[in-house]
Amino acid sequence: MSMTYALSRFQTIRRRTREVKVGNVGVGGANPIRVQSMTTSDTQDVAATVRQAIALAEVGCEIVRVTAPNVQAARCLKPIREQFSAAGFAHVPLVADIHFLPSAAMEAVEHVEKIRINPGNYADKKKFAVREYSDGDYDAELDRIREAVTPLILRCKQLGRALRIGTNHGSLSDRIMNRYGDTPLGMVESALEFLRICRGLGYEDIVLSMKASNPKVMIQAYRLLVARMEAEAMDYPLHLGVTEAGDGEDGRIKSAIGIGSLLCDGLGDTIRVSLTEDSVYEIPVAQALVRKAMAGWGNASAGGGAPDRVDPFVYTRRATTALPLGAGWPVGGETPPRVITRLGGPHEIAGVAARFVGVRLADTPMEGLLVPVRDAAELAVAASAAWPLGVVGILELAADLPAAALVALRPAGPLIFTRAFGGSVDEAGALAGFAKWARAGGHALAVATTAEALAGAALGDTVRQLGDAGLLFTLDDRAPDAVGRHAVGRYRALAEALAGLGSRAPLWIRATAATQVAPAPDFLSRLLDASVLAGALLCDGLGDLVSVETEVDPARALKLAYNVLQGAGTRSTKTEFVACPSCGRTLFDLQTTTQRIRARTGHLKGVKLAIMGCIVNGPGEMADADFGYVGGAPGKINLYVGKQCVQYNLPQAEADDRLVALIKEHGKWVEPPAEGAVR
Repeated sequence: MSMTYALSRFQTIRRRTREVKVGNVGVGGANPIRVQSMTTSDTQDVAATVRQAIALAEVGCEIVRVTAPNVQAARCLKPIREQFSAAGFAHVPLVADIHFLPSAAMEAVEHVEKIRINPGNYADKKKFAVREYSDGDYDAELDRIREAVTPLILRCKQLGRALRIGTNHGSLSDRIMNRYGDTPLGMVESALEFLRICRGLGYEDIVLSMKASNPKVMIQAYRLLVARMEAEAMDYPLHLGVTEAGDGEDGRIKSAIGIGSLLCDGLGDTIRVSLTEDSVYEIPVAQALVRKAMAGWGNASAGGGAPDRVDPFVYTRRATTALPLGAGWPVGGETPPRVITRLGGPHEIAGVAARFVGVRLADTPMEGLLVPVRDAAELAVAASAAWPLGVVGILELAADLPAAALVALRPAGPLIFTRAFGGSVDEAGALAGFAKWARAGGHALAVATTAEALAGAALGDTVRQLGDAGLLFTLDDRAPDAVGRHAVGRYRALAEALAGLGSRAPLWIRATAATQVAPAPDFLSRLLDASVLAGALLCDGLGDLVSVETEVDPARALKLAYNVLQGAGTRSTKTEFVACPSCGRTLFDLQTTTQRIRARTGHLKGVKLAIMGCIVNGPGEMADADFGYVGGAPGKINLYVGKQCVQYNLPQAEADDRLVALIKEHGKWVEPPAEGAVR
């Protein structure tokens, strides 16, 4: 890993790239992050496609992509470009999305400002065929691909068109799959093969993307691509996106995790949020992510560039010491991340307890309640409260709360106490005293601190001497200059500081007002901040507890925290849907189909369902899904179990029932809860 990349994990350093002109719109260089989206109409319906392009441009889409699945559709790009320009949008570039057909690309390049090709299926194939390629065989395949793509590259160069080499995890060719596997490395190598052909022909107007429906895979692939490009002195801009993110809150969370994590690393020059909704709804989400990234890039934080024990290219959960706290409530170790919900004060505990009496939230339980304690009176109320069954109380102590107030406490059960500790000698002594008191009472202590404080001899030595028993750590965000700073980097630095001290204590990720970047009063802004912070860290393997403290309503905060864990792939509490965003290739109405299938199967915890509009990325993107529902022909559906198609060309009217029957056949079905039941 290069030093530049290591620095960006702790600090907000934007990766320097060359500028690529897409029409008159600059991507990369000193330009802002560009927002783009895609039309979903049949491209041969010129009027409908122009209407959609106009609607996107009117809400702030800076680059509009249109699918060109065949030569006939590619020819329609000419009148689409003409009519779009005549409507007043000559300044908004159009991109042709090409799959499979070089002939379609050669037609499209005559009419639009940019061509997107997929190296996995541009003059290549994916049939999940197993074959051993000798070096000679492999080189011969590369020669064939070079011959197929060279005319397009030369024509792009001649006309001044830009080119996106857009790798998709779901459509890696059999040649790549057999040599590199279904891996981020395979994605990177697939793109680099085409990139080297372009460079060999003296063509440089290139943007690259590494898209996947799994945020972890997507994040790792982009990071690896950047490292490989830096090793070869390449500086091409990046187009970021999570494919098949889905719809609603889940789609926004998954997109924020993947795109936001990389933006926190300083990577990304243009983004597309892919939602299974009308494309215009993608733009506000993308714009909010851009605002937050650009604001974050303007605030460099401390932390240094090395060492960094997290491997950014391979997911490994940080090894932590298991912290048992009462029967059935371990934290860390092999336990999935716990969810903590914040209340306004001790007076709310009874209300929450009454609200959940007799109710068991089987899949999304309220596991811990965080209560701020400002004085001795509130401490007494909280310590003697009747906490909901199975819920651990966490008392956040004001810094000026006297230690004597704690000595007199005799709580009924084990609690977690949390307090901020700075790096001074006095604070180190206070930490030693608090830890001793908590351990003696069977309690735990969550130490809120910073990497900078731990770097001091006083606090660092105290943490080393205390060991891990009864301790966990979180970020102290009290300092005024912490607001709006790179919270992801500060948590990474905190984890690194703990590793340097030999501590494997659990880490608590807290999405608070101080960790928000460019905050806005709407729920979307808070959702994105929580998703980026917690999601980025969880995808790094960091985090044993998570709390979303920017939501006043405990139920809403609880739901959001669980959805972030699901989006990051670290805790499954409901059905996971992989659903593509629709385009002109889609063979059925994705939005209504997704909603219909979700209504019937959304209760299947731990089951992953893929709903794909066509076969371009379908079989590949759903390779790790349990079941797939894929458009095979107009009005016809193919059903998959994993990678294998098991039922072909079903009438769509029958396909939903057949999907449920297939799930039952494979023992994955459970009956939904009775109407009105809380689960």
